[in-house]
Amino acid sequence: MGRVNRGQRWSVVVVAYVFVAVMLGGTVPTPLYPFYVDSLALSPFLMTIVFATYAVGTLAALLLGGGLSDRVGRRPVLGLAVAVAAVSAAVFLAWPTLPGLLTGRALSGMSVGLATGTATAALVELHPDRRTATTLATVANMGGLGLGPVLAGVLAAHLPGPTSTPFWALLLLLLPAVALLLVPETGPARARTPRDLVRAVRPQRLGVPRGTRAEFAGAATAGFAAFALLGLFTSLTSSFLRSALDAPGPQVVGLSVAVVFAAAVGAQLLVQRMDVARAALVGLALLPVGAAVVVGALAAGSLPLFVLAALVGGAGIGFAFQSGVARVGSLAGPADRAAVTSTFFVAAYLGITVPVVGVGELATVTTLTDAALGLAVLVALLAALGAALSRRERTSVAA
Repeated sequence: MGRVNRGQRWSVVVVAYVFVAVMLGGTVPTPLYPFYVDSLALSPFLMTIVFATYAVGTLAALLLGGGLSDRVGRRPVLGLAVAVAAVSAAVFLAWPTLPGLLTGRALSGMSVGLATGTATAALVELHPDRRTATTLATVANMGGLGLGPVLAGVLAAHLPGPTSTPFWALLLLLLPAVALLLVPETGPARARTPRDLVRAVRPQRLGVPRGTRAEFAGAATAGFAAFALLGLFTSLTSSFLRSALDAPGPQVVGLSVAVVFAAAVGAQLLVQRMDVARAALVGLALLPVGAAVVVGALAAGSLPLFVLAALVGGAGIGFAFQSGVARVGSLAGPADRAAVTSTFFVAAYLGITVPVVGVGELATVTTLTDAALGLAVLVALLAALGAALSRRERTSVAA
């Protein structure tokens, strides 16, 4: 393991901070949804559409800018992610309407999509120990997503302007990103002008090598199921808590969502010390349990049971998703890895959009508990399919 000198340490701290700040911006709106429901008279279905635009923005960034930092450098893309996050916050502040929510969420999703791969690559290149850098990236990624609801919930509960103060705080948190100018460029190429940056934007190729499609299907199914449950927690927690638990404040909503991400971080760190196939099976076993406990919590109107669901489901999400990323990374060589990884992320983000929108629509014609039950059944079926594919994969490897 190489030693980290002072210059490297500073650069790692700056990139990690920017990573956390941008990811935090992706979840700041989550505990604020009840305020928008009241002021704009939004149904659960419309709220899931608002959330889905976040995933669409993330997908767009991944597909159009997946390899962008390889072509123009890490710093310009991180700077672009910060700028898009700031514009997103400005939209939420200046345009508190349904079109404004849709635009702001799409932009925040784009900022997250731009930052995720770029910041991870920069940390790996700046830190002499790859394992430590990967762990730091994992914590910054999910940790930032978990801090967003906590910050927004606390500010909205205790300060004036519940739908504006959290976004002003986000803008302040993004200001130190100017320190990126002092971080050395580590990417293989550099953009000299804004025109170079624009020219470098092109669609990311998707695809899976023919001989690895069965293994990919198992990983993608796990990713889809994990993100479907994550979408349930992040898009509808406020509605569920409001309906079943007598309108808790934004602080409770934010902390409840943060529990999911905290459990996911812990599980992701454990995956790095486990056999990947075993970690996948653990995650796929926990996902339906977490979903079932959500349904039980809603039926019983129990906040402690809901927090337990967040812990179990969050751990399942972390195990299933992180093991999926690791499995996919081993399926292709350097020439195909970007395409295979991007295909996996497309599958995962489809899981965080399509089922969640379906749940929102179902909630308008039945009840929130029935809608959650529908998603729980879907997660259970997907987990069973993913486990069967994973067991088949382990058997073929052993043979």
